Amino acid sequence: MRKRRTKSSCRRGRIGLRRTAALSPTHNEYPDRLTAPAAALTPPLAGTALSVPVPAAEDDDADMMEEHGPLRRCIVTRERQSPSVMIRFVLGPDRAIVPDLSAKLPGRGMWLSARRDVLDTALARKAFARVARTEVLVPVELPSIIEAALKRRVIEILGMTRRAGQAVSGFTKAREWLVADRAAVVVQASDGSPDERARLLNGRVVPVVTPLPAVALGQIFGRDQAVHIAVSAGRLATMLLTESERLAGMSRTRADADQPGG
Repeated sequence: MRKRRTKSSCRRGRIGLRRTAALSPTHNEYPDRLTAPAAALTPPLAGTALSVPVPAAEDDDADMMEEHGPLRRCIVTRERQSPSVMIRFVLGPDRAIVPDLSAKLPGRGMWLSARRDVLDTALARKAFARVARTEVLVPVELPSIIEAALKRRVIEILGMTRRAGQAVSGFTKAREWLVADRAAVVVQASDGSPDERARLLNGRVVPVVTPLPAVALGQIFGRDQAVHIAVSAGRLATMLLTESERLAGMSRTRADADQPGG
């Protein structure tokens, strides 16, 4: 005999169907969940551009863009040095080489020793493109851009020392600071007399920098010219030494003078 279905069993069957429908999303409700697995297994169409990973650089080239630790490696000389005596470069959004003198711009840096001959070698050998492993745009006047930017940094630092009362100008005042052991750095005009510098120091061993001509130094101190400047010890004096040394290294005049017969 065929078993008769009771009202309760029919009711339970209808409830079970509703529960099954609630647990099974339709294509219209969750299209991404239904199509994603299929799409992931679908091979790319012929002619579709693929993002191919850039081949790994050689160990030395990859290491030259490494920015961890206290030292950086020059992409030309391959020597490890303190960042304070080097210049960092990064790729801009348009793949142009940008000098990052404060070493704060985003992106992986490429470091060069702060010397004009090293920069010239990097440009001749296309070192930036080789290390970045991509085409780069190098400004035609890159050496002049760097030199001008370093000069501005020196001017700004000297201006801060003057406003902070940490610098004096003039032979007499600078000599007084030297005698009193207040001078940690002596700044002399680049067109000043070496004999006058020796007379000012009078045998004292104090770092001397010559970053700017007398007229430029005078503008900082509100004078027509300034040949001798004494700077007291402190953070600004350290910054002044660093930027003046980098400027001296990147100066074309200094680079020419370092050549044999120069």
